Order: sequence, then structure tokens, then C-alpha cells
Amino acid sequence: MLTIFNIVLPVFLVVGAGYAAAKAGIIADVTVDALMKFAQTYAIPCLLFLSIYQLDLGVVFDAELIASFYIGAGVCFFLGVIGARKIFGRRPGESVSIGFAALFSNSVLLGLAVTESAYGLDALAPNYLLIALHAPFCFFLGITAMEFSRADGRSRADTFRIALVAMFKNPITMACGLGFAFNLIGAPVPSAVSEAGDLLARSGLPLALFGLGGVISRYKISAALGEAGFVTAVSTMIHPTITYVLAVHVFAMSDEFTRSAVIMSAMAPGVNAYVFASMYDRAVGAVATTVILSTLVCLATASFWLWMLGGSSL
Repeated sequence: MLTIFNIVLPVFLVVGAGYAAAKAGIIADVTVDALMKFAQTYAIPCLLFLSIYQLDLGVVFDAELIASFYIGAGVCFFLGVIGARKIFGRRPGESVSIGFAALFSNSVLLGLAVTESAYGLDALAPNYLLIALHAPFCFFLGITAMEFSRADGRSRADTFRIALVAMFKNPITMACGLGFAFNLIGAPVPSAVSEAGDLLARSGLPLALFGLGGVISRYKISAALGEAGFVTAVSTMIHPTITYVLAVHVFAMSDEFTRSAVIMSAMAPGVNAYVFASMYDRAVGAVATTVILSTLVCLATASFWLWMLGGSSL
């Protein structure tokens, strides 16, 4: 178990380094924002485009892999909404924001990094397939639920239009879509372009992890610890449990696909959960607390799930 913990620890040490640097004033908020913008607008989209473009879709595209992850994600969304509403007495819109935090795993920054650390670069192909569908699925579900729950603000037509623009102009979503398109039609990517993209891609995860620590440092653990603890348990334990049961006992998936699906589902809620809450101004403090707490807890829970999966192949 200690060996597994040491596999996961470097990922979270990079996050911690960013947190400490921002808290100590070594790097300013504007620098953190620039790092995250570079990583999320250029480096990670390059990584995802090239990775999906190079996927052997005939081998990696698997409906059972997709189902095992997204059935669990959907269940956890509804658990988050119902728990926030019935246990913590939140209003409908606030409940949807809290449910979205339970839904949206940090699949890119943490999921890729933990999987690579444990199993190597060659194990990431199933992760990329799940990531390609992640933002569209989560935002569609969250926005639809929010529009049914709220009775104020902009019209549903306007919100739907804004949501579509946001989803399909998001650099990560666009990179995934273009990667699929180039892959399916067999369009060539010039070697110079591919090599330039690869140079950018290599910087993506470490910079984004460091920047994530800086972003988290801006928020404080608030009074919403009960809700944050509830969502943390749902996202880091219940989601991967559902995924594991489906992958192993229902679909009997390969070890490679099972590992990717479970690790991705075990990751803490990402900063996009906070973005979603801020977009609607619903339960912002609770979601910010959740992102901080769950990221801290994820070091232990990710180690547990690696142990459950049989540790590392490295």
C-alpha cells in the first residue's frame, strides 16, 4: 500500500507546490491564471487532439467502458442533488450545483496524471475516450437540470444557446472533437505540426497541476463542510464503486479498461464544478469547499483504488 501511495503522491505534491507558492505570494494570482489559461487553452488541447487522433478506435472504442463510467457519473449526480435537497435543505438550483460537483470528476488534470504515474503512457488510451465525452455529457446534464430547477434569470432559450456556445467553443471540447474527426476521416497531420503540438502537450499536465494548486489556494474551507464531505464521499468512493462493479461483475471488462474507468471515476471534482456553480451563482461556497476538501482526500482514496485494482504495472 505504501508503494501505491508513493505512486500517487508526486501528482499531489505538484498540486501542493502550486498551492504553497500561491499562498506564500511567490506567484501572483495573475500568474496562476496565465498558467492555467496556457495549459487549458493550448497545452492540454494539443495533448488531447494528438492522443485522440492517434487512437485505434477499433480497439479502444467500447460501449461498456463508456457505460461503466457514465452510469456511475449519472447516479452520483442524482445522489448529490437529492442529498443536497433532502439532507442539507438546499434550494433546487443550489442542489443542482452540488450535484454537478458530484458528477464532474477531474478527469484531465488528475485522472491522466494518476493513470500515467501508475501504469505508464501506454495505458492512457481508454482515458482519452472517456475524456472526449466528459464535458459535453456533464454540462448537458447539469445545464438541463438547472434550467428545470430555476425560475429566475435569463430565458431557457438564451441559456441553452449560451451553453451550446460555451460547450463547443471550449478548447478542450473542440480539441477532442477535432481529434475524433481527423481520426475518422484519416486526415494527415504534417509532421512539423505534430511535433510542435507534442512539445506543447508535454508541458500541459505539470503546469495544469501546479496551476490547480494556485487556484485552490484562493478559497477557504467554509461552513459547508457537511455538504463538502458528502460530495467528496460520493465522487471519490461511490462513483468508482459503481464503475468497478459494472466493469468487473457486469461487463467483465479487460484489466486495462477497468483500471482507466475506475481511476477516472475516483478523481476529485474539478475546478469546472466551481465554474458551473459561479455561472449560476448557486452554492458557490459549498462547491469551492468541496473542490479543496476532495482534492486533499483524493490522495488517500486514489491510493485505495489503485490497491483495489492491483497496484501498478510499472
